Amino acid sequence: MARIIYLILLGSALLMLYIKYIESKAVFFPQKQIEFFPSDANLAFEDVLFNTPDGLKLNGWFIAQPGASYTLLLFHGNAGNIGHRLDKLLALRPTGANIFIIDYRGFGKSEGRISEKGLYLDAQAAYDYLVEIRKIPPAQIILYGESLGTAVAIDLAAKAGVRAIIVEGAFSKGRDMACRMYPFIPSFLFSDSYNSLKKIARIDVPKLFIHSRDDEIVPFKLARKLYEASRQPKEFAEISGGHNSAFMDSKEQYISAIDAFIKKL
Repeated sequence: MARIIYLILLGSALLMLYIKYIESKAVFFPQKQIEFFPSDANLAFEDVLFNTPDGLKLNGWFIAQPGASYTLLLFHGNAGNIGHRLDKLLALRPTGANIFIIDYRGFGKSEGRISEKGLYLDAQAAYDYLVEIRKIPPAQIILYGESLGTAVAIDLAAKAGVRAIIVEGAFSKGRDMACRMYPFIPSFLFSDSYNSLKKIARIDVPKLFIHSRDDEIVPFKLARKLYEASRQPKEFAEISGGHNSAFMDSKEQYISAIDAFIKKL
C-alpha cells in the first residue's frame, strides 16, 4: 500500500513539473539574431533602445509616416523576433500610422529572460517610451497584438489610456489554449495565465478583433468567446488563411478592415 501511495505521489509530482515546464518554457521560442531589417524592405526606421521598470534594456523599431494621426504599438507572437515581422510592417503601412514594434525581453537584442510578468512590464515600458520620450499623446496610440501579443495588448489596454486596440489571432486565456494542446491533462491543473477573458471587459475603447476561421493554432471559437465578453464599441473581422499567414492570404480584406476601423476613430 505504501508503495502505491509513493508511486501516486511521484506521478503527481512529475505531472506538476511537466505542467510547470509547459507553462514557463514551451510557450516561448525566441530567436536572438535579427536577420532582417526594415531597410531590407525599403522602410526607413529608427533603431530604438528603451528601459523597463525592472532595469532591462529592450529593442524596438520606430517607423514614422509623414502626417500620421496615430501610432500603432505592435506586440508580436511567441516566436522569432521583430526581424520576422517585415511582412506585417509592410501590410500595416497603408494605414498611414506610425509603427513601433518591440522585442520582448529575451527576444532579439532585448535583454533578460521571458516570462508572463515580464511581457506586461515590457509593454508598459514601450508605452511609456512613446508617451514620455516621443511625447505621443495616449489618445493617438493604437495597440496592436498578434497571437500571444494579443494578451500583452489587452493587459496594457486594461491599465493604460489608449485610443483603440486591434487583436489578430487572439485567444481567450492560456488555460483554454493549454486544454486544446494537452487534452489529456485536467484543465484545473493549469494556472490562470494570460487571462484576457477577465481583462477584456475592463476595456472601453474601440476594439477590432481579426481572426481566421481556418486558424490551425488558435481556434476561431476562442476569439469569438473573447469578443462576446468584450464591451461595445467592438468589431469582428473574419478572414481566411493560416494562423501566421491569414493577414497575407486575405490581404485586401485585412487591410480594409483595419483602415475602416482607424478612419472611424
